[in-house]
Amino acid sequence: MPITTIIFDFGGVITSSPFEAFNRLEAERGVPLNSVRRVNSTNPDDNAWARFERAEIDAAAFDTAFTAEAEALGIKGLSGADVLACLAGDVRSAMVAKLDDLKAAGYTVACITNNVPAGKGSGLKGSGMAMTQEQASEIAAIMARFDHVIESSKVGLRKPDPRIYEMMCEALDVTPEQCIYLDDLGINCKPAAALGMTAIKVTSGEQALTDLEQALAG
Repeated sequence: MPITTIIFDFGGVITSSPFEAFNRLEAERGVPLNSVRRVNSTNPDDNAWARFERAEIDAAAFDTAFTAEAEALGIKGLSGADVLACLAGDVRSAMVAKLDDLKAAGYTVACITNNVPAGKGSGLKGSGMAMTQEQASEIAAIMARFDHVIESSKVGLRKPDPRIYEMMCEALDVTPEQCIYLDDLGINCKPAAALGMTAIKVTSGEQALTDLEQALAG
């Protein structure tokens, strides 16, 4: 079945990965490398991060809960507010240009993003991250390119729940086999692939574009 639809994650795909900022934060706070990942991978379906991405708690509650979870793991001096301030990545202009190229070629482009309800606009900037009008306009212009967007904080589901991918297919009236899905987290690629999508794990902008071209070429 021919590919008709390209579905993108946002953070770590359209923008650079926040994990780089997390690592800088960890170095500044003097905590072990990948401490943020460790906290967020502990009880991953019901921890502070998961609940915040489903909009079950607000930014203040996330700050309190994440800080407590970190301390329970022996990680001192790392707060939820610190983590939220790291969420915004730099826009990858080549990925944005690719969105335009894909649309011009007749493909449907969409976005499934796990995000938080504390930011402005599409919720892609976290609480504590200052966002200029220029940045807000840039994000809004990118989001307007997508034919459909699903945000975890608005639908109450988050990747890797298979239902969020099925929701996208239903919204676009396509089968998973007609879709390519790009995400920087393998755990989010797995359910997409299990449903029948061609999944691409993104490690860099250049790699993602190369793999996408190969997938489209068949």
